[in-house]
Amino acid sequence: MITKLLIANRGEIACRIMRTARSMGVATVAVYSDADAKALHVRSADEAVHIGPSPAAESYLVGAKIIAAAQQTGADAIHPGYGFLSENADFAQAVIDAGLVWVGPKPASIRAMGLKDAAKARMIEAGVPVTPGYLGADQSLERLTKEADTIGYPVLIKAVAGGGGKGMRKVDAPADFAEMLASCRREAKASFGNDEVLLEKWITSPRHIEVQVFGDSHGNVVHLFERDCSLQRRHQKVIEEAPAPGMDAETREAICAAAVRAAKAVDYEGAGTIEFIADASEGLRADRIFFMEMNTRLQVEHPVTEEITGVDLVEWQLRVASGEALPKRQDELSINGHAIEARLYAEDPAKGFLPSTGRLEHLILPEPPGIEVRVETGVVEGSEISPFYDPMIAKLVVHAETRERAIADLAEVCAGVEIWPVRSNAGFLKRALDQADFVVGNVTTAFIGEHEAALLDTSALRHSLKADAAVALITRELSGIGSSYGTLRDELKFPRGNVWQTAIGLRLNGDPKTALAFSFDGEPTEVVEQSRDWLDRYVSCEQTEGGIVVFDDGEAVLVRTRHDGTGQASAADGAIIAPMPGKVIAVDVSEGQAVTAGQRLLVLEAMKMEHALTAPFDGVVEGLTVSAGAQVQVDAVLCRVVPAASEE
Repeated sequence: MITKLLIANRGEIACRIMRTARSMGVATVAVYSDADAKALHVRSADEAVHIGPSPAAESYLVGAKIIAAAQQTGADAIHPGYGFLSENADFAQAVIDAGLVWVGPKPASIRAMGLKDAAKARMIEAGVPVTPGYLGADQSLERLTKEADTIGYPVLIKAVAGGGGKGMRKVDAPADFAEMLASCRREAKASFGNDEVLLEKWITSPRHIEVQVFGDSHGNVVHLFERDCSLQRRHQKVIEEAPAPGMDAETREAICAAAVRAAKAVDYEGAGTIEFIADASEGLRADRIFFMEMNTRLQVEHPVTEEITGVDLVEWQLRVASGEALPKRQDELSINGHAIEARLYAEDPAKGFLPSTGRLEHLILPEPPGIEVRVETGVVEGSEISPFYDPMIAKLVVHAETRERAIADLAEVCAGVEIWPVRSNAGFLKRALDQADFVVGNVTTAFIGEHEAALLDTSALRHSLKADAAVALITRELSGIGSSYGTLRDELKFPRGNVWQTAIGLRLNGDPKTALAFSFDGEPTEVVEQSRDWLDRYVSCEQTEGGIVVFDDGEAVLVRTRHDGTGQASAADGAIIAPMPGKVIAVDVSEGQAVTAGQRLLVLEAMKMEHALTAPFDGVVEGLTVSAGAQVQVDAVLCRVVPAASEE
């Protein structure tokens, strides 16, 4: 058995692996960059080794540094987690050549599934159904354009070396193909060092179904049933669950058997995921589910599989890597209940889901009584969300007897999340879980786009802000903040003479208070203690330097209690401002160029995503100060669009 394990990763997955290793008596070694010097995974490990500057390309992606750290600390194995080098066959081989145990599949298996076109060809040989498309070596624009026309629009462009939703573009019309292809290739080259693509027919009612497989060095391969990961945004999974809603026994048997055949076709060892796209226009049917790709690593969403099977997949990884046989046979595995996971990100849905960086001054990830919730995180209150890595704060996982109960429980957990001043998608997740279509299982990968207006609409919460504001008024009375009532009323725009009553539970600065009832008719009037079973709702308030933050339904609203005259002036109209720290990867205009409203001016890359900045109106570009490759800070003015002089 492995005795000392180096985890070549960071954040929540590093902490997750350490937890299992510790339970097995295996010592752990963390690696960290400058940005992660005080990170939770560093503090959680038995030892930690610094491997370089903050950019991943200079630290977590440098295999030689990681192998050297393992040798320096006497580790006998390396676990790659997911992302970074987890599916890099050359790194896996280098680990093995260094005399270390690689906790993952054989390099040959990674290579076999690493390029999507070659993987599809192999799956066809193994009798695994694949999506119609083009896998050819001719990568010319002319050939790809012709093949797209033959397949028929809409068509999907995918990087052959892609993963994690990167290097993918849906094209709805021939006129958009060339631009989308260039964007896809640029992202693929930056992310994977390979800009080759394949084409697939776009499934109009797609569901993303994947099967967890596991193999050992003794020839055994089993599946641990399926997961549904259809709720996605920009091909990034948002909510995952197991088992898949609407999956009957016959279809499950067919898809899981196909997944096992796929794993055996590449002599697979360790944890892997076979991803399928299902045409759900008539529900889930075995003859309408097609192979997409294989992820030759542990998946972000693996906890939902663990919850329904009772299996610790990391433990299985360590045992298989140590040469042991799989702990269970296929007939010993079964489904118990339903599990669902939400990815809690540091991002602002109200601003196009732009990543939000900074210090987590206030962080509560609730575990309500009576709810079986599992929190996977790599941060604590006081941690920094940096611009260098994925902005995940935590994975919130709930297990219950039924899907309906699991959804309701997870919605309650998301509603209780409190994060400040970093923004999060907790409220967005709560609203997604509350959607009637989601509750009944009517979900495709287009779900978020189709329900975007409702998912981004916080008007109901804003309507209840009056009650929240009253809580803030009460908070003022209880804490002696000393702000004027008039300032609060102006900030929240209370209508005068509007009479209403409510009863709210209050948590102030971490201290739960007795339920408070009050009425409001233009002035705060009465505060009366009541029993908790009389509550209309329960909200939380946190006193901060700039005012009172009111938390409700996963959202956070700052109620300012003082105005000191400070504050950053906004840029003038026409200024093109960096919405976050990042790298300029494309500049499409030049100084003095005439542009039209909506025309793309620049492309900024930040937090592993591309963000196009466009002209707000017709005009001329002035003050262009950046070029491709430039690093910019948040709120930096990159250029301006000024109205063209009118002709008289």
